[in-house]
Amino acid sequence: MSGQLSPIDTAKFVAARRACDLVEDGMRVGLGTGSTSAWMVRCLGEMVREDGLRITGVPTSARTAALAREMGIHVLGLDEARWLDICIDGADECDGELNLIKGGGGALLQEKIVATASDRMVVIADPSKVVAQLGAFPLPVEVVPFGWQTTQALLQETIAALDVLGDRTELRMNGDQPYVTDEGNHIVDLHLGRIGNARQLALVLNQIPGVVENGLFIDICDVLVTGHADGRVELRDINTGAQEEDRIDFVESENMFRDIGND
Repeated sequence: MSGQLSPIDTAKFVAARRACDLVEDGMRVGLGTGSTSAWMVRCLGEMVREDGLRITGVPTSARTAALAREMGIHVLGLDEARWLDICIDGADECDGELNLIKGGGGALLQEKIVATASDRMVVIADPSKVVAQLGAFPLPVEVVPFGWQTTQALLQETIAALDVLGDRTELRMNGDQPYVTDEGNHIVDLHLGRIGNARQLALVLNQIPGVVENGLFIDICDVLVTGHADGRVELRDINTGAQEEDRIDFVESENMFRDIGND
């Protein structure tokens, strides 16, 4: 398998596979959205089919729900599952305090709700997502369609007065039409370059009328699992201070994952 995957996909796969070891029989599991999370869903599906793992999956997007059902995972909505044992998801950026930028895939609202409804949030990532300071990746802000241009102008005015490097805002598009989230909203991406005070920024953004939620996940992530192209995996628990290193060995039976693409 390792010969059929790019180095970045190998890193994503081993992170996902290691995180799945944290899932126990009977758990209710939040299933993230994105290319790294797709590896995780497929790994869990393999454990369900071949090892008899019994779990309930709560997806963070319609496309994750479809993949989970395809993989044989029992799927429920969050209102039915109520509270989750663990949530496993990717991130666009993760800093040293395990604060995150998420929402590159457009599912930040459901992702944040599911993550905060879980006893434990585990982030799976390749090394490129681990940064010293948040902000290089555009920060997604979900806004209601009504008056979105006014909301964007308020966002522009607000971030110009904060400790950020850039202040460009851009409505996310899907072809020649505005991108629409699963909840029917739009996304404005903030090109900040560097975020000096992520906690302050997250609070201020959510005070703007028209903003539904922002992609800063502050004090939500408990565990970071970082995969590397050579099969090494690093696990860091922010609550206990524990750090582990492991290695995932590939076997031919794992060729079932070779058709995964980016989400």
